[in-house]
Parts: sequence; structure tokens; C-alpha cells
Amino acid sequence: ATLLLERGDWACGTSSRSTKLAHGGVRYLRQGNLSLVVEALKERSILRRNAPHLVRSIPFIVPVYRWWEGPYYGAGLKMYDLLAGRSGFGRSRNLSREETLALAPALEPEGLDGGVVYHDGQFDDARLALNLAQTAAGHGGILLNYFRVTALLKTETETAGVTAQDELSGASFDIPARVVINATGPFADEVRRMDYPGAQSLVSLSQGTHIVLDRSFLPGDTALMVPRTDDGRVLFAIPWGRVVLVGTTDTPIHSAVAEPVPLPNELDFLLDHVGRYLVRPPRREDIRSAFAGLRPLVAGSSGEADTADLSRDHSLTLSPSGLVTLTGGKWTTYRKMAEDAVDLVAVVADLPERPCRTRRLPLHGSHSDAERFGALDFYGSDAPALLQWMQKHPEMQQPLHPQLAVRIGQVVWAARYEMAETVEDVLARRTRSLLFHAQAALEAAPRVASVLAAELGRDEAWQTRQIDSFRRTAEGFLPARTT
Repeated sequence: ATLLLERGDWACGTSSRSTKLAHGGVRYLRQGNLSLVVEALKERSILRRNAPHLVRSIPFIVPVYRWWEGPYYGAGLKMYDLLAGRSGFGRSRNLSREETLALAPALEPEGLDGGVVYHDGQFDDARLALNLAQTAAGHGGILLNYFRVTALLKTETETAGVTAQDELSGASFDIPARVVINATGPFADEVRRMDYPGAQSLVSLSQGTHIVLDRSFLPGDTALMVPRTDDGRVLFAIPWGRVVLVGTTDTPIHSAVAEPVPLPNELDFLLDHVGRYLVRPPRREDIRSAFAGLRPLVAGSSGEADTADLSRDHSLTLSPSGLVTLTGGKWTTYRKMAEDAVDLVAVVADLPERPCRTRRLPLHGSHSDAERFGALDFYGSDAPALLQWMQKHPEMQQPLHPQLAVRIGQVVWAARYEMAETVEDVLARRTRSLLFHAQAALEAAPRVASVLAAELGRDEAWQTRQIDSFRRTAEGFLPARTT
């Protein structure tokens, strides 16, 4: 059997705080990393096929303000189309000034010469992680959230399992295993030093911050891609539901923390850069939510490289004791990363050779026409059952908060069928409320705590602790409190 232990909730870290793009990476194309782009474009297509309820094609405009930018970016994006081949999400093309403003009326018109439109994928990262967990459980895997690995079990020469603690009950367990995979992202080196205290750092950390604005700043269904910022990165402004997601930064970080917080200079950087391209530049008070995640990049040989220049390829290492460590990579290539890891594990554990099944494995919730479910589209094939149940219980149809598109029934559903254990699980990841509107989520926390307490059999003291814990987390998402 396969056991997955997660010290917090599914996707509680960076995996729920990405730019929500299933993409090949136009920036990596500019860097000349064609192999990564080709692999990611192939995986992007597989992801849309396996999780069509979460992945959709979205047009991006690259605005052109200098005459040479149109041919330059147009040629690069034609190469992007060519590398995607039959798995492309739509063809790129150059636009006139009038066509550009018709698709993106919020763009600053002064000096605008035209644009280039191309197509990429958008998805919900936290919901995908949850659906992956549900899919694994459906195929016989054992998955436990809030279960922290505290040590590795060792024989004289080999890693033979883990010691893990149930964070909810406090109980500790020794769990034997033929192979242990260390796929802990920013904390990979911490686990490697459980294996060998003198292990050199494999991971170089980078913080990526995003801000969330009202949809009025970028109306329509077309996203904006700024091809070059002052630090050489690309910047995205992307319609996502009722909001616009703007990101991201690339700030070197020296140590991993469970709850990274956006830095004031990162917020200023994002506001400044996106404001250069919009008719109505956003201000600090316009930010609905701000969040940060840590990228576990594979360090260069010196360990001191600028994180913006480090490769986004993934890395597999095998320690002398047999500990397998997987790090680096990006969300879009998660499936290939897992396939490579399992192939290595099969060799280490002398398992029978079997073909990979995940290229054509529909994930939990897979539905080809999920948009018909409106605001519940991200539930996919679970949506009809949720809708039917809420119709039978009218009290479950009550709005959680006036500024959140969430019903009370979704809180109950998260506890019963989606492994939610805390207020944060519901508001940050099952419904994304904390990202959509941090203040509204904070105001909704007491009601969520009450509903969860009734569902999970918790007392008032638990509710109080949950509200306090969520308040501390939410404060990091409120920009006025990150200064």
C-alpha cells in the first residue's frame, strides 16, 4: 500500500498559492530551456484532459508600446504554438491597436501600438491537489492530513520508515516502509537532514507574492502578460472568477516558514508594474488579498544563484540510505514528476515493472461540461449531488457572507467529503474565500467554526481556538497589515 502523510492540509503551502496557470512558460522559452517548455506543454494538455472541470483555456494579451515589440513577441509566441503542436490551446496572432483595446479595454491606450494574443491554461491549484488526493484514495492509497513526520526510522544502513505524529490527537506512530519519498517542497532539506545531519542544501528558496484586485480593474475574459519587469521576470494580471490575480515576484528567501507573508516592497512592485499598463492604476487600499508562497528551486552548484535564473526543472536524488527526494519543478509538470519518482522507487524497492496509468486517468470530479453548474463548476461531477442535497435542505443554501459566493452547505460538504478539519481548510482552500476577499473571509470565520463544530463534534473552546488561529493567518493576507 502507498501512504501519504501531510503535516498540514492538502496544498496548505505554496501548492495553493501559485499563479493558477497550467502553462509551458513563455519565460523559459526566452531563456532557451526548450525541453522544459515542451514537457510542460505536453503535461498541460494531459491535465486539461484529466481534469476538464478545473482547467480551461484563457487568452493572454501582450501589449505592444514600441514598434519592434509586435514582430519580436509575435515570433516568440509562434514558436510557443509550434512547440505545443496538436496539444495547443489556441493559436497566437498579432493584433491591431483597435483589436487590442476591444479585447482589453482597461489597457492604457496612450502610446499603445497593438498587441499579441496567445492562449494558455488556467486552473484552481488547491482544488486540483484535493482532487488528486481523492483520486489516490479511490485507487487504494491511504492519505492522512495533519500528520507530521518527525523522524526517519533507520536500520544500520537504510531508511526503513518514518515516525509521525497526529497533529490533531498528539499520538505518535512508527510506520515501517520499503521506500520513503521526501516530496516536501521548501522543507526538503529539513527531511534530508533527518537522514544525514550533514547534508548540503539542495533547495534554494524564492518567495512569489500575488495580489488580488476587484474584477473592474481588468474586465472581460482576457488576461494580461507583461513580458519584462524591472527585475527581468514576466508579470501576469489574470481574471479569476470575480477577481483579478496579479503576480508574481521572485524574492530570495533564506529559510522556509510554514506561513510566508508578502513583503511591503513586493506589494509596491506589483502595484507599480501592473499600474503602468492599466487605465486605472490600483492602489494599496484596492488590494482584496495578498498572499505568498515559497518555490523550492534546485540550487546551482554554488548555491548562491539569483533565484530568478534558477531552473524550474525537477530533480530526483537518492541518498546512500535509500531516501528518495523530489524537488524543483512546477505545478504544470506535477504528473511527470510523480511518474519519474515512482519509476525510481520501483527500482529501489525491486517492485514489478508496470506501465504508468496517469496519462489517461480522469481525476476525481472530472466533468467535460462543468460550466453548466455555475458557481459550483469546480466541484465537477460532485456538483449534482451537492446541488441536490442543498435543495433538500434549504438551510444549507444560506449565503456564508454577502461578499463571498459560498453557501453554508459547502462548509458541511467540505467536512463530510473533502477532508476539511479546520476553518482555514474551508476558507483558504476548499472555497478559496481567503484569496478572493480576505476581510470577508475573516468576518465569516465564526460562522464556519460553528458549522464545522457541529459537523465534527467539537466544543466551544475548539471554535475559539479556530477563530483565533484563522485570524492570525488572515492578517498575513490583509495588505494593510503587512506594512
